[in-house]
Amino acid sequence: MTSPRSDRPSPPDGGPAQPAYADRVYRSMAGMIGGVGLLVVACWLGGDAIANGKGHTPWFAIAGLLLALPIIIALTLRPAVFANSERIRVRNPFRTITVPWTGVAGVRSSYTTELLAGEKKYQLWAIPVSLRARKRAARQDAKAKAAGDDAFTPGRGGSRPPYSRRPTPVPGADPTIRAWSDQALAELRELAEAREGAADPAAPESAPVVRWCWEVLAPALAGAVVLIVLGAIS
Repeated sequence: MTSPRSDRPSPPDGGPAQPAYADRVYRSMAGMIGGVGLLVVACWLGGDAIANGKGHTPWFAIAGLLLALPIIIALTLRPAVFANSERIRVRNPFRTITVPWTGVAGVRSSYTTELLAGEKKYQLWAIPVSLRARKRAARQDAKAKAAGDDAFTPGRGGSRPPYSRRPTPVPGADPTIRAWSDQALAELRELAEAREGAADPAAPESAPVVRWCWEVLAPALAGAVVLIVLGAIS
């Protein structure tokens, strides 16, 4: 899923230049729906154990929730990719990677989507690859071309399937029907190519900045420690 963020305020005099438009945001809708469902189930089971459990059961339930909830959030709701004209920010389950486009060597997709920067490879958890969606998109594209339909032209027989996720037709754009993950990668490549050659990829300001997500790791580690202690004394 792609969605825009609100425009950033204008920088003060002498401040750094801001992107020309709001960030594009890429998230997996299936992951978000699955995460909400898992959170509901975990809270329901854990709450029942806390309310009705005997002995050490409520404490095990509290520790289990302290471990499980941050991990569920990290794996399902947290992943996102934010991209603007200056940089890309990849929010993975336990790390956030920020790279200026001048430091990006490439964005590719095979069985997973990957960002190449600083001689390292970072997976884009928010843009999962679906081979099934690729095959469906390829069949839709083949049918549209065989019928002589343009997926971008309103009123024609062909229509772009919902998983392609392009919100509005772009004049002169490639009318090929793609799976959502492939369309997202194509947009990211366009942003990277627009900044290609603008600066030296080996320059310090082009290096990736990686930050660990301690707001997720700390409670999960605390829950794991409490579970180990409870298991030892039980």
